[in-house]
Amino acid sequence: MKAKIRKIITVVDETLTEQGQTVSPPIRRAAAIAVIANPFAGKFQEDLSDLIDIGEELGLLLAERAVAALGGSGSNENGNGSIVESYGKAAAVGENGELEHAAAILHPKLGAPFRKVLGKGAALIPSSKKRGGMGVALDIPLGHKDAAFVRSHFDGMEVRVSDAPRANEIMVAVAVTTGGRPLPRVGGLKVSEIKGEDGLR
Repeated sequence: MKAKIRKIITVVDETLTEQGQTVSPPIRRAAAIAVIANPFAGKFQEDLSDLIDIGEELGLLLAERAVAALGGSGSNENGNGSIVESYGKAAAVGENGELEHAAAILHPKLGAPFRKVLGKGAALIPSSKKRGGMGVALDIPLGHKDAAFVRSHFDGMEVRVSDAPRANEIMVAVAVTTGGRPLPRVGGLKVSEIKGEDGLR
């Protein structure tokens, strides 16, 4: 089953200063959000394969949109390095949906095409899911794509769509960033120390 997409929204923010200090280079964060029909709204469905397949479709589509919004490449194929340092995913179901509908989209198959766009991604993709009405805030958790222990990249990006999700819809989002929090200073593994072998360090 292909996703029945009502709209796609792309959001970009760029932090230039923090507490009067220059952030150099500026940190850019981008999210791509799809608002789709929920084929199982209002009824119990044991087999969620259709939503799992939709997750795979959206993983590719939204990752490509989000990376393009950052203004560069997600992969390292040209040897210049990926512009993406951290990532995350989230979904919100409307009132007639189940949290398991969001889980079906986010977990079994969305990650592989997302990582393919980036060229790598050894760490688990942070995720969140919720139920809400139109305009509900969706908090996309963020973490370094190759090493989960990089504390400077523990972050989140809030997005919302004024008219979504409707009762029979699901709002699905992925986010990518060019860096961690502005001016991090709480210690932990540094980006320069990443080995990238186990997704943790």
